[in-house]
Amino acid sequence: MSSGLEEQVAQWRGFVRRRAVLSADDVAELEEHLRGQVDDLRAVGLSDDEAFLVAVSRMGSMDALSREFAAVHSERLWKQLVLSDEDRGPAARAASRRRTWLVLALAVGAALTFRAALWLMDTDVVWRAGAGLVLPWLAGSFCLRHRVPRGVVLTAAAGWVALLVVLLVSPFEAGGDTLVLAAAHAPVVWWLLAGAFYTGGRWRDPARRMDFVRFTGEWAVYYFLLAAGGGALIGLSLAVFGAVGVDASPVLLSWVLPCGAAGATVVAAWLVEAKQSVVENMAPVLARVFSPLVLALLVALLVAFALDPRVLGVDRDLLVLMTVVLVVVLGLWLYTVSARRPEAPVGAWDRGLVALLLAAVAVDLVVLVAMAGRIAELGLTPNRAAALGLNLLLLGDLVGSAWLAIGFARQARPFSALERWQTSSLPVLGAWAALVAVAWGPLFSWT
Repeated sequence: MSSGLEEQVAQWRGFVRRRAVLSADDVAELEEHLRGQVDDLRAVGLSDDEAFLVAVSRMGSMDALSREFAAVHSERLWKQLVLSDEDRGPAARAASRRRTWLVLALAVGAALTFRAALWLMDTDVVWRAGAGLVLPWLAGSFCLRHRVPRGVVLTAAAGWVALLVVLLVSPFEAGGDTLVLAAAHAPVVWWLLAGAFYTGGRWRDPARRMDFVRFTGEWAVYYFLLAAGGGALIGLSLAVFGAVGVDASPVLLSWVLPCGAAGATVVAAWLVEAKQSVVENMAPVLARVFSPLVLALLVALLVAFALDPRVLGVDRDLLVLMTVVLVVVLGLWLYTVSARRPEAPVGAWDRGLVALLLAAVAVDLVVLVAMAGRIAELGLTPNRAAALGLNLLLLGDLVGSAWLAIGFARQARPFSALERWQTSSLPVLGAWAALVAVAWGPLFSWT
């Protein structure tokens, strides 16, 4: 399809996504149907604009379409928050109960797998590979909700198991830098492999990758809420039992805490699907609240570096913190792109995001100069090599994002170009994480 037609489809997709009764899978299904009709109409001689308008009109009004989908797919949590259980039909209530029990079974499976690993293996081994033991249960829930081709399942599972085996059998030095780096990067690889299941095997489709990005942000919100609530409950339980002379820490800290942390990965994903409309309303709010604050932080950092340039050259922890800040900026930008309406007019908010990206590029350049100086003076270590590579990747992503964002703010580029750029960076990030997790050990003698 031409770029103009792709932009129209992107605007239509953005409108459909905001319908509270439509899930990401349904949007993808509708878009596939729309594209098929457009191709058929173009084949008989209609122009791109004519084919698009006719195809949309043939699909009917969104309200009628929503009712049709609700009738056909009654097992899905269509009504979400707007309908109570009494408003749903018997079939929908039964399907909701079955889905709830299935989610609980998967969450229990994740919890027991992680607890069994703690029982059977050393703690440091579980720490390096724990995510690889828990996330398969989440990927399994994706397979049950999305139709994933068998080839995609086998390929992703093979990569998953191969990385897990490497982490389990590699002779990492206990507490060494390469072990810490492998344990930190492997979950990124496994999460992106889970994304192949979430997208139903359509990982090359930018729209489906953006759906997974959106899901990731929403999942993180819910997981944080569950973790905060669970941590508060455990702390309260310890205090209450301690007040009556009972030491509950062996049960709460050895069983409830690890099992809850593992099981919450599946429960948070279910909450994203079940309460989708609420978190989608939270996404733009969070972006608008934190983006100006992060921009102020970056500007303050640049001013501080200008007043005392020597601080970066002597403070290793500051360099690490700056890298974390840049990762947060990139994540915030990605979350902002996923939450923005493509058809919304360009405004001051978009220009503010350009300023955020330009400030992040400036900070990253300062950090890279300081890192290069430390490496030239002190030599290359696993941490310095990983940090340098990550900051180079961040710089490339931020520069590309800033360039496209400037073009969009000047109305010279479509918003879909931003989405494609951001989602195309995910495989690169996954490849880098896999490289560090697998190759850093032998490259640096497992230290």
